[in-house]
Amino acid sequence: MNITEQVAHALLDIGALHFQPNKPITFKSGIVSPVYVDNRRLPFHPIQWRVVIEGFGQLLDRNRWLCDVIAGVAMAGVPHSAALAFYRQTPSVFVRKEAKEHGTGQLIEGGDVQDQVVILVEDMVTTGGSSLKAVQTLRTAGAIAEHCLCITTYGFAEKAFQEMGVELHALVEFSTLVEMAVSRGELTQEQCSIILDWLSDAHEWAKKHGF
Repeated sequence: MNITEQVAHALLDIGALHFQPNKPITFKSGIVSPVYVDNRRLPFHPIQWRVVIEGFGQLLDRNRWLCDVIAGVAMAGVPHSAALAFYRQTPSVFVRKEAKEHGTGQLIEGGDVQDQVVILVEDMVTTGGSSLKAVQTLRTAGAIAEHCLCITTYGFAEKAFQEMGVELHALVEFSTLVEMAVSRGELTQEQCSIILDWLSDAHEWAKKHGF
């Protein structure tokens, strides 16, 4: 079993995939969805979480990227970036979405990233807004940030990442996770068809179905 399959099984084992077509959720981007992946559940399930962290490690080793610092996007990416950094004995920082009004007011917490090659870690990428904002923050601070790792992605953000010169690397694509759920009997073919319909036109899906 390859790492993609292992991560997909790990996420399904902890119930991270939620399908609720009659009560869709709205992402921060405004996209209304009948399905979502809750990777925030992982730290509560250390066995499955370890699969994900080791998967990130394998991804780094396989590609032999230079990595001076591992950064997490606050807040959801931070547990995974910190665990990966500890696992690899690599310095770690996290990037705030906005500076705190009190304290030092820094956007990057943990250490100086000037002239450091930084690998960014995110839990889930939808449109990529938060991740790319973090990349810009790192670059403004003098870091070299060209790669972003995520557990899963819906596949909507590739163009935005390319335009900023950032490569996005997911441990498991959302479509693969759905296929795995069908093969395990956790989604029916009818449910899968609804999800694929949403994926084909996520911005118009809600209007199309009266939400």
